Amino acid sequence: MKIKHSIILAFYFLFCTETNAQQKTYCNPINIDYGYCPIPNFVTQGKHRATADPVITFFKGEYYLFSTNQWGYWHSKDMLDWKFIPRKFLRPEHKVYDELCAPSLSFVNDTLVVVGSTQGKEFPIWMSTNPSKDDWKELVHKSQAGAWDPYIFWDKDTDEVYEYYGSSNVYPLHGVKLNRKTFQPEGEVYDLFGLNDDEHGWERFGENNDNTFLQPFMEGAFMTKHNNKYYLQYGGPGTEFSGYGDGVYTSDKPLGPFEYQSFNPFSYKPGGFARGAGHGGTYDDANGAYWHVSTIAICTKNNFERRLGIWPAGFDADGILYSNTAYGDYPTFLPSEKKDHLKGSFSGWMLLNYNKPVQVSSTLGGFQPNYAVNEDIKTYWSAKTGNKGEWLISDLGEKSTINAIQVNFADQDVELMGKPETTTGHKYIIYISDDNKNWKILVDKSKNTKDVPHDYIELEKPASGRYLKIENIQMPTGKFALCGFRAFGKGNGQKPAMVQNFVPLRAEARKKGERRSVWFKWQQEASADGYVIYFGKSPDKMYGAIMVYGKNEYYFNGADRSEAYYFQIEAFNNNGIGRRTEVKLAP
Repeated sequence: MKIKHSIILAFYFLFCTETNAQQKTYCNPINIDYGYCPIPNFVTQGKHRATADPVITFFKGEYYLFSTNQWGYWHSKDMLDWKFIPRKFLRPEHKVYDELCAPSLSFVNDTLVVVGSTQGKEFPIWMSTNPSKDDWKELVHKSQAGAWDPYIFWDKDTDEVYEYYGSSNVYPLHGVKLNRKTFQPEGEVYDLFGLNDDEHGWERFGENNDNTFLQPFMEGAFMTKHNNKYYLQYGGPGTEFSGYGDGVYTSDKPLGPFEYQSFNPFSYKPGGFARGAGHGGTYDDANGAYWHVSTIAICTKNNFERRLGIWPAGFDADGILYSNTAYGDYPTFLPSEKKDHLKGSFSGWMLLNYNKPVQVSSTLGGFQPNYAVNEDIKTYWSAKTGNKGEWLISDLGEKSTINAIQVNFADQDVELMGKPETTTGHKYIIYISDDNKNWKILVDKSKNTKDVPHDYIELEKPASGRYLKIENIQMPTGKFALCGFRAFGKGNGQKPAMVQNFVPLRAEARKKGERRSVWFKWQQEASADGYVIYFGKSPDKMYGAIMVYGKNEYYFNGADRSEAYYFQIEAFNNNGIGRRTEVKLAP
């Protein structure tokens, strides 16, 4: 009987706990092995992971991802399973902390080109025709094009090369043509454009673009050419903030003059679990569809504690560059699904356990259990130890259909630093139950050897249950701590009704007042977990999206002073999304 029972158990583990081999979705923040980065000159509340300033390009059938201070880079064939290649691009004589800070990644014909940020004129520009094998050579030994936040752009239509750069709260972005053979600057350096926070509300400093006392930062130049138009993108106003976003200016010439796009910021996500969508780059996938990768702010243990997010993007019929961040930290379809990015690539699986009851094995100090389900990546629950057997139980409130789970680990009392060459991996088991007594294994990661700080599991077959329990087997470092234990699928109730009495309040143009800010009020929808506010400068181009949890008001500080805006709102809960309101004009 014991042998038969063991065989049955083995088959259960083999067939019932596997995740989907043909996974169709991903979930932000993306699940890569972020390095543990020491950041000088700022108060650090313990060791932690960090990266930012990402760039992705699709090159020879693979996606390549570079970001700040990772001592290497990632590549992937499907934009889901990222494999890390360790490499130091700076030579031993470079006595600097930053290893490829805010790197430039682009290609010229059949060659990938990479360079990091520098204030000097001695960093190399690297080249590779076979980057999947870590095969690199110096294209330029000492580049006179050295700059901070550089981007080298190859205009394949003209076979010319340009560099755009700048990171400052004083100076504008700059542009210069590079010699096609030597990749050294030639000709005039152009001052292209700077921030105009007096007009553009979203360029104001502060957590919610609400600080008018400190000068905002402009950084992260990135160029995309589409239909013979040049789209020069930039980040602002500060990487530490939820209001961190990307804007774009356009021109019919690579060095301008440039004109502010009518819809800005085109990449913006000030609300939800993963907040911030600034300093990134736009790229196309294997099918020719566009995506935008950018920086997500945590900034709890350090100003520069950050992660990465990928958002569906594109150009509309009028050439407007947009990024669709609505439900952008919920399960999103991968490029293989070929979705319309204007309509979004959201899977439709809703968050099932927002602010629902939680039980835990232990609690460390003020790191309370509810912080694991409150949709705030800046807060987290921590157990007292990282020992085997620490656990958390999440009550979904009702028996629900579960399609996917995201496990977001927090860095509590971690001991690693840099990019460890080996890791024990995050080992855990997730159980499911209808009654909080009888448990079955749903996901078995007890043998996992991968570093998965934002592990995302799409189930091969939807599961049904009310309770989920995650039990720690082993942490690679630190205590068992979660900033987000998130279950996605559908409940068995009704989706919310249409929101009533939605009103955008804004100062009149003919009167003195703060027109860069709009105050929204609406009647609380009783069954709603949260709301998404859409905005734009015309009713057919409402590409901006703001997610709001648990409130019936919001202060939007990202408007352009001189322009009229249109707004809509919809409510959502674990059962689905309610109907949008009629469009409201704020002239």
